Amino acid sequence: MSITVIRPGLASTFQDCGRHGHQSLGIPVGGAMDLRAHQLANLIAGNTRDVATLEITLMGPTLRFDAPAVIAMTGADLSPTLNEAPAPMGRPLVVRPGDVLSFGARRSGVRTYLAWHGGIGLPPVMGSQSTWLRGQLGGFQGRALRKDDVLPLVAEFRPGDLDALARDLDAMSIYLPSTLANNPRERLRVMWGPHTGLFTRESIQTLLNNAYRIANESDRMGYRLQGPALHLKENRQLLSEGATFGSIQVPSDGLPIVLMADRQSIGGYPKIGHIATVDLPQLAQKMPGDEIHFEEISLAQAQQLDNLREQALGRLLASLEPMRRRIAQCVVPASSRP
Repeated sequence: MSITVIRPGLASTFQDCGRHGHQSLGIPVGGAMDLRAHQLANLIAGNTRDVATLEITLMGPTLRFDAPAVIAMTGADLSPTLNEAPAPMGRPLVVRPGDVLSFGARRSGVRTYLAWHGGIGLPPVMGSQSTWLRGQLGGFQGRALRKDDVLPLVAEFRPGDLDALARDLDAMSIYLPSTLANNPRERLRVMWGPHTGLFTRESIQTLLNNAYRIANESDRMGYRLQGPALHLKENRQLLSEGATFGSIQVPSDGLPIVLMADRQSIGGYPKIGHIATVDLPQLAQKMPGDEIHFEEISLAQAQQLDNLREQALGRLLASLEPMRRRIAQCVVPASSRP
């Protein structure tokens, strides 16, 4: 039960919801850049939300399935094809031995998430299967995929059940709550924090009233922004503190950096604000050269939006229970395997 990597793509790594509880040891949380797409792919493939998916960046891999599987893809549209025929996104797909999944031209977004029912057979490191490339830790040997890698699948499907399963899954409707739909906003919402008062009033207005461009020197650790510089009222030494996904820190050159999934565990730069969690998936699907704009939001509003998203995920999980049961009927129980 495996998948063979024919071509690895640009940067394909396994990610889950992150490696929590180890920042005191200098280990970043990491995990999926677009948590929304990661979780949706898992739910549509019949998994729980935190099973590791393959995060595919910009140029997708070519994968040959050497065993049957049920897969789902969400996030960026990188023109996926199955045996050279267009493959739908946001739907469960039955693949058979010998099937080849490929990706082509980018239509939208940057990161596609590929999930398969049962997940990938990789050992967790510190409670997570996420890949931390800088530390060469987790995922598949702590690195991005390479040609001829063989990826072990967990779920074993009965070959004789595949045709009926494919027909049944194709007939099932998936209703995505509007809260979870991909509705790009013109502006990313920003909350102010304890460091905001250290910046001049003009700098706060500069952040809200100007476009910033994502610089080429951006990656999973942080998005460097190009635009008008931001200034402190006075130079101050700050104690280092824990770094969070979405914090907008401002180094001495005044050009903001948005901390992303692989952010450092602590940092001492002043942070002018924090992007609301619900808007981070949209930012994660942007690439160098894209422009972003900001607008103010209160902490209470951001928390309400986050709660609504969690409730929507819960409703989607419940609505997909018949699909999960149908898929499970075709999986060989572990106790029955040789």
